[in-house]
Amino acid sequence: MSDTLASPAPATARSVSLPSKARQYYQLTKPRVVQLIVFCAAIGMLLATPDWPDWRVVLPAIAGIWLVAAAAAAFNCLVEQRIDSSMARTSWRPTATRELTASQALVFSAILCAAGSALLWFAVNPLTMWLTFATFIGYAVVYTVVLKPLTPQNIVIGGASGAMPPVLGWAAVRGDVGPEALMLCLIIFLWTPPHFWALALYRAEDYRRAGLPMLPVTHGSEFTRLHVLLYTLVLFAATLLPFVAGMSGPIYLAAAIVLGVMFSGYAWRLWRHYSDALARKTFRFSIVHLSLLFAALLVDHYIGPLIA
Repeated sequence: MSDTLASPAPATARSVSLPSKARQYYQLTKPRVVQLIVFCAAIGMLLATPDWPDWRVVLPAIAGIWLVAAAAAAFNCLVEQRIDSSMARTSWRPTATRELTASQALVFSAILCAAGSALLWFAVNPLTMWLTFATFIGYAVVYTVVLKPLTPQNIVIGGASGAMPPVLGWAAVRGDVGPEALMLCLIIFLWTPPHFWALALYRAEDYRRAGLPMLPVTHGSEFTRLHVLLYTLVLFAATLLPFVAGMSGPIYLAAAIVLGVMFSGYAWRLWRHYSDALARKTFRFSIVHLSLLFAALLVDHYIGPLIA
């Protein structure tokens, strides 16, 4: 999942009622991003079985996925220390302000990753551990170190790791990776570019100063806005797959259509009548879109059979 959700204002970050040093480590974990990751993973767990899953598996799976995702976020802050310090959106992060040293961030990330991996291995299953660790490598190394500074398609290619949470949740409960989990993964994969590019449009100067080849910097605003629209339309089609495949029913279908039309409407207006304010609204709605879409899947899963 992209790191764009982990950008609370400095005042919000400092309002966390933890001792100063602990608060700085907490900020490294990008808690808002991790919350969405865990939410999507929990949806995968709940959808993996017609009944309620075994909470003796769910709880350690959620904890393990949270720990490894937090480790990836901390490693991202470490690698992007210089970039973060040059961008208004991220200049408050404790690695950017040097409140935490590189060695402290590295040790913290390693401890979280090791603890989460051990928990998943012993309390869940090895498949979930390996998939979660692969997601860590995909985000923290492949995306952050290689793709992000190299290509404007970084968020498209790197989005594969951010799309994995439902697969992790499914694997935790079922011990395999089914086609239903891959459909959820596809939805998040296609959601990521319009979500991230909406933010990149009104933060283009930040990325230009940081020297990052984001699409609005390399190809301009109009090109990026067109791609936001095209990806949103393809995403709309992909969100219908769970209904077409028989994974969900009319409750989800109705929600997917309404949310898809609304997101497409934002993307169309963004393409035709751009403003920074509209880009911000599109970015914020994209978060609402994914959250409500997955919530509708869950409601349909449990309520749908009762009213069928």
